[in-house]
Amino acid sequence: MPSPDARHTHHGPWQVLRDMGDASPWREEVDEYTGDSSRFHERHYHEFVSFLPYVQRFLYGEGRSRNKGDDSASGSDGDSPMRIFRRHDIAAVRVVSQLGDAPITLDVVHCDLYFFFDIDVVLLNLEVGVNHLSLAQAQDILYRFGRAYPSGWEPDGSALHCMASVEWLGADGRVLASSDAQQRESFLSHVAQHRAPRISSHWAYLMQPLVSDHSEDPGALRYRQIEYYRMPVMAYLSMDDPRRLTRDDFVRLALVTGAGATDAHLPYADHHLADFEHRYCYDRFWVDAGAAPNTRYLCNGHALVVVGDANSEFFCCRDRGVLAQFRHQHFLLFLIAHFQKASLLMFSDQLVEALKRLDIRSTPSVKQFKRAIRASFERFLRFTHRYWFHEISEQAQVRALSHMCATHLGLDPLYDEVKSRIADMNTYLDADSLRRQASTVVRLTVVTLFGLIGTVTTGFLGMNLLAEADAPLWRKAIWFGVVFAFTTWLTIYTMVKSQRLSDFIDALSNDRLGFRGKLAALARVWRAGTD
Repeated sequence: MPSPDARHTHHGPWQVLRDMGDASPWREEVDEYTGDSSRFHERHYHEFVSFLPYVQRFLYGEGRSRNKGDDSASGSDGDSPMRIFRRHDIAAVRVVSQLGDAPITLDVVHCDLYFFFDIDVVLLNLEVGVNHLSLAQAQDILYRFGRAYPSGWEPDGSALHCMASVEWLGADGRVLASSDAQQRESFLSHVAQHRAPRISSHWAYLMQPLVSDHSEDPGALRYRQIEYYRMPVMAYLSMDDPRRLTRDDFVRLALVTGAGATDAHLPYADHHLADFEHRYCYDRFWVDAGAAPNTRYLCNGHALVVVGDANSEFFCCRDRGVLAQFRHQHFLLFLIAHFQKASLLMFSDQLVEALKRLDIRSTPSVKQFKRAIRASFERFLRFTHRYWFHEISEQAQVRALSHMCATHLGLDPLYDEVKSRIADMNTYLDADSLRRQASTVVRLTVVTLFGLIGTVTTGFLGMNLLAEADAPLWRKAIWFGVVFAFTTWLTIYTMVKSQRLSDFIDALSNDRLGFRGKLAALARVWRAGTD
């Protein structure tokens, strides 16, 4: 959201975060492409070459090696459209799915904020990992963990579909923050007061010093939630025997419905899942052969899940195998799809905000509205040429998964809708400008026409009504002032009556209107009433 502090007006949010220094736990991440070459591994090379050149420029910039060692150049926004900030103070998260369950501790691998040049969107990326889970535990974590706030509460007061407990842990095991999803009254009162949901305390802690725009906490960086409260999720599941999973298991994983009972069947009606394999499964490697046998990809737009054999060396390889692809190529294609959706929703939200602030009776409000729409139109053009693309890779797997994400998220219809709305707004402003220009031309024409009568009359053959050429200077000054004041008043009065005088001129030029009708049109010039 725009900062209330004027000195931050012309700075990107990442610059504000960077300037906070030790007051913020976030530090700008120097990636493997601009940092020490010893950090650049083969998996990073595979990631880079997986994408088409224009996507590479979006993800990595161009010519960034020339800026190495130059702090001023490394801050060039044009070279690095994507900025990453990472915090290192959170080492693990301890979760309890339901009351009475044993706690599970997940290692926090990465906790990042992604900013984008010229787009007011920030994406939170949290990567966690754990070994030796049952399938039911994995399904429950996927279903319950990534929720910004509870959707409701059970009769006993427990939060619906959320973890019973979430605790961020430091490197020393100390609890840094915990969830408050069970505190129903605080969420209810917040919505009643602000007409906006309240972010759960553990997620609010994770985002600090960014604070919710509806929060009463102070903060220069304020945000509003633009997507659904269930966070997009990716999951890499290394199974002892993937072939033992039933169709019900795959449906629950693909649609992230949580764990079912031991004797459960499909979570939805059979006809609803009749084309499940075609719509949600990428089964190119779902065979008992190849480097990574029995590998299946599940995608519904909101979630991207890969299931494979833990006994396959290639599936578990973090440098060349499926795990490396999942954490690099697949993560980026998922990131791109959700960034595009969030950006389009952000443009739509900005149009609504501009309309809410519009008061057609207030000239400053109208001018501010025009500036906001023009700025949105310009940003949308830059988004289209910098960030909007349909094909991100020629590699079959990356291309297919990217298409699945885009199709399920409905990116093309959403883009067309936002483009149409912005174009309609811009067309309205152009039409309004033309109308105002036409009205101004009409008024000036009327003033010129009636001024022409006096000009021709007094200027005919150089005639002067008053021969004051040889008069003293003071007398000429007086006459000049009188004539100037009278001419100014007459011009302003003619402009005030220009609309009605224009109607009178139209009546004079109308051959079908009689003499009395033309006199009536002249009389209407001074008749009381509104134009």
